[in-house]
Amino acid sequence: MSLSQVQLKVSLSEQLNDLLKSKAQRLGVPVTQLVKFIIIKEVEREEYPVFAASERVEKKAENALKEIDRSVLVDDLDEYFNKL
Repeated sequence: MSLSQVQLKVSLSEQLNDLLKSKAQRLGVPVTQLVKFIIIKEVEREEYPVFAASERVEKKAENALKEIDRSVLVDDLDEYFNKL
């Protein structure tokens, strides 16, 4: 499984930047690693929202899995639908 990454640009005051640099230097880590650590510690107790599927969706998914052997691999959707 590959995890995609995003780049985040954050503007800081000079004072906050100096504080981050100083702390990172004391810990012997790059500032980016320190910032990632701080973010992880802040959000690690947050619960990821989980939503239950409706009964209708559950049944549709169950039926789709039962019929997976009848599935068709489509490389070009336009071409596929034009041939219908």
